[in-house]
Amino acid sequence: MNSDGTRDARGTHANPVPRPAGSPEMPAVPPLPPMPAGVPGAPPRPDGNTFLTWLRTPRPDAAPGVWRLGHRPRPEEEPEIVPGRQLLGGAVIAFLVGWLIWSLLWNGYLGGWWLVPLYAMIPDSWAPAHSYSAVVLSYVWYTIVALAIMIGVGRLGRWGEVWRRYGAPRFRQSQERQVVPPPEQDPAEWPQLREAGVAEVADRLGAEARAGLMRDVDHARIMRAWQGVRSGRHSMATFTGAVLKDGAAACLHPSGERDLPGRLAQHDMVTGQVRLGTTADDPRNPYAYRGTGLALGPELLGTSLLAVGPAGSGKTGGIVWPVAESLCLHALAGRAAVVVVGAAGAGLGPADAYDVVVRIGNPESVYDLDLYGGTTDPDEAAAVLAEALVGDLADPHPGADSRRSTTVLAQLLGPFRAVHGRFPSVPQLRQLLDGAPGPLSELRKALQDAGQESLLRELDARERQLGHPGDVGSVLADRVALLDRPAFAGFFDTSGQSRPFSLHALDHPVRVRIDLPQRGHADASRILARLVLAQFTASVSVREDRSLFACLVLDDATGVITPEAVRGIQRLRSANAGTVLTLRTLDDVPRPLRGPLLGATGCRMALSGITPWDGQDFAEVWGKEWTEARDVTDRQIIADSPAGKAWHALRRVITGSAPTARAVTVRQVERERWSASELAHAVPPGHAVLSLTDVQGEHAPPLLVNLRG
Repeated sequence: MNSDGTRDARGTHANPVPRPAGSPEMPAVPPLPPMPAGVPGAPPRPDGNTFLTWLRTPRPDAAPGVWRLGHRPRPEEEPEIVPGRQLLGGAVIAFLVGWLIWSLLWNGYLGGWWLVPLYAMIPDSWAPAHSYSAVVLSYVWYTIVALAIMIGVGRLGRWGEVWRRYGAPRFRQSQERQVVPPPEQDPAEWPQLREAGVAEVADRLGAEARAGLMRDVDHARIMRAWQGVRSGRHSMATFTGAVLKDGAAACLHPSGERDLPGRLAQHDMVTGQVRLGTTADDPRNPYAYRGTGLALGPELLGTSLLAVGPAGSGKTGGIVWPVAESLCLHALAGRAAVVVVGAAGAGLGPADAYDVVVRIGNPESVYDLDLYGGTTDPDEAAAVLAEALVGDLADPHPGADSRRSTTVLAQLLGPFRAVHGRFPSVPQLRQLLDGAPGPLSELRKALQDAGQESLLRELDARERQLGHPGDVGSVLADRVALLDRPAFAGFFDTSGQSRPFSLHALDHPVRVRIDLPQRGHADASRILARLVLAQFTASVSVREDRSLFACLVLDDATGVITPEAVRGIQRLRSANAGTVLTLRTLDDVPRPLRGPLLGATGCRMALSGITPWDGQDFAEVWGKEWTEARDVTDRQIIADSPAGKAWHALRRVITGSAPTARAVTVRQVERERWSASELAHAVPPGHAVLSLTDVQGEHAPPLLVNLRG
């Protein structure tokens, strides 16, 4: 751990593969520290004795976005529910009626006909009135009659519905607290390990869980290592030796951490979900979703998430940080790699929650950002850098690109790397783009001495274009000048003197936070945000191990959405990667790109306070649905006879209105799921309308969600 709260980068490039016990590379396992207190008011995390209860809680299959921990499936259609007061009142009245009937029968007010079957069953030998057999048979008959009355009045009073609504849930909860699954189905006994023939490993892990030494992250991390064994990435002997040696602390993340310093959201590491809120009990929500928890997981983030809402609507605190926190937990479990980008001080979590913290513009930052993404290919570096510098200046059309800018940069990066063995620094790149005669002459002479004829032709072509109308070199130089400022003098170094972070490290479960210098350097921050997004989309597509989920969380994508960025987001799903983007308004995106952006992201969120024109874009992408419309018409009744007229006059005096007959017309109409006006004015504060799509193609309709619930 460094003095500024960041960790050494050496751990970020090592894969937490379980190693054989006794290997010199096996990190020393620290003793289990006490659970951090976290944030006051935060939901408790599974620890100690609560871990077994959490692990044994059922998680039934559910629709996308439903919080599955303890979820109870609901019917698709809303049943006709009797109001509670009416239901209880009817049950009480039915009981009193049954009591009255029994009292009348018992006291003989209804005659003795109901005793005729009893007298027919008593034999003559039991004739004495007080014989024991006669008394027993009489009370049996009384019980049968009483039960018959109870069944009758119970049906009339809906006693079964009263039990299902008020009694069964409490009884079921008490039963579930007492039920412990059998060993072959108990997840705390690790049945999958026992089936594979490593019962000693399962016994060790089960003992650790019962002793309170295992947490939810430990369980997820060991399950991830076991999946690696089953897939052939790790050996059984390596896994077995590590677990028998270290127990719940086996297969640690390279940082040595087993949990985050604190948690703000509620997480379920078995399903990989993070809970964001509760779906509102609103008629516009499908009945199966009403009142259920709303959660996100890698299967949903793999289609990317776009959240739009004004400042103060809860994008950072209610969406960005809970998702980033969940991904950091997944990284500690060896499941994910996450890069979080935002302004310094934006509330993206403490430095201790990350392995690498890049503070651009802060001289105390331990890490630097690799301007060229760690690549050695000049053409690839030129394409990524051109997207960052002038991607927002390209024709805002889905088919547009920045090919001319890429060519200009490649004409300079290739010759420079051939001569110096590295790419140019920011000041050197600015001089080359400006066409300074000194650097170009030196570069030409070095290429001539090395006999690089093909690269000389590239340099000649660049020199011929200098000063011509339409040359993009000057535009690139102006954009590079935004990074060639005194505040960034110690950053983007290519000489090997700094510690640059490259997004090629996403092959490993790394946690990265990049702080952008928003104050006084807004244009430079947008360039850097586009650079990180371009490097991310280029890096995740060439990863060797795509079983590791990679996600980029960008807290304010203003000026970042370009035609190439939209194409890159569309390719992420097949690479087991995704992005989380937030915008204050869709006006920050060029009009031709708004539709493609909403189409490229599978999860779309409109927060409270958006404008009607933003709501119109969401309404169009969410489409329409067939719904049942009821037209009610009240028609005044005209009486013909004198008696009828007198009766109508009396009703008018009593009720104050003329007698009417109501006609109801039911028809199917096609209407917008959420109109632009509803999105702009009917979404309460702290709420959002969210539609979800997972990587398998299953989707959830737009849901009204309470982000504070």
